[in-house]
Amino acid sequence: MPPRLPLPRPRIPKQEQPAHKPVPVPIERSVDFCRVFVDGKRLPGNFRVRQAAEMVEDLDNAFVWLSLKAPSEDQMERLAEVFELDDLIVDDIVDAHQRPKIDRYDEQLFMVVRSVHYRDDEEVADAREIISTGEVQVVTGPKFAITIRHNAPLPDLTGKLEEEEDLAVLGTTAVAWVIADHLTDNYLRVADYLSHDVDELENEVFTPRRQINIDKIYNYKREVLEMRHAIDPLAPALRTSLTNNKDIVRKALRSYFRDVQDNATIASDHLSGFDERLTSLLDASVAKVTMQQNVDMRTISAVVGMAAAPTLIAGIYGMNFEYMPELGSKWGYPATLLVMLLVMGAMLWWFRRNHWL
Repeated sequence: MPPRLPLPRPRIPKQEQPAHKPVPVPIERSVDFCRVFVDGKRLPGNFRVRQAAEMVEDLDNAFVWLSLKAPSEDQMERLAEVFELDDLIVDDIVDAHQRPKIDRYDEQLFMVVRSVHYRDDEEVADAREIISTGEVQVVTGPKFAITIRHNAPLPDLTGKLEEEEDLAVLGTTAVAWVIADHLTDNYLRVADYLSHDVDELENEVFTPRRQINIDKIYNYKREVLEMRHAIDPLAPALRTSLTNNKDIVRKALRSYFRDVQDNATIASDHLSGFDERLTSLLDASVAKVTMQQNVDMRTISAVVGMAAAPTLIAGIYGMNFEYMPELGSKWGYPATLLVMLLVMGAMLWWFRRNHWL
């Protein structure tokens, strides 16, 4: 009988394991601080987000100031549930690539202000890193003010809100002013640093016989343009907001915001002036380099001309003819050298007289 083959074992399907859902990151991971203000005074301590939101609901003239650092989409969705944020605000916060603006959603204001950070060109290897920009967003409602920073160092400004007399009593829009005022003041400081750098570039360009680094001028012009893109839209946005949101921004706060608007305008004017000066420096540098090249070419031409005369004489006497002037003379060789020297000396005198050399 033929051998009996073993029967194949039936394959038992493996039980599919349920996919693991990502563990949600707590909101507190992105929180810089969470403070509660009542009647213009800050309550001591740092609160949890839900605790602070529930606390101010039962108090009059109270609000939460929550500061966040680059929250994730999941964290913002949970915050939207706590503070009833508009969906469009959540999308803009997560996207984090907004130009300076102020938008209104019912009783909520959403403000975007760009931050500017300056580093001396001696401290960085790449001149394109002299100016770095970030983004600070502020969402205000009747009972809360949320500040979100993306790639923007921002100190704890709650002390400034307390120092300004009767400022916190004016509500959550006072927080928006504190943030905007801090950032626009920094614009003016950076403009002062840039003014010093542009003055140094002017000295380099207009100093005689000094080497010009045109790449450095191009890099500064690029940095100034980047800063202009970051701050130029802020002043018009503030002007429009003060006109259209008088029911939310109290009259006492409008003068504060006008001061911020003035600072942003002054900084924009300074940058516009720097841009024009750098353009003039580029033109002057190109003209100076072109003139230097012309001088170099004229000097080279003069040297080549001086060398051409003795080369011509030596070439003539290098011909293999039997009858040539002074070919058989005893003093023919030194006489020829003397003629070469005299011709070169005459050409040197003529070139110097015409400032070619």
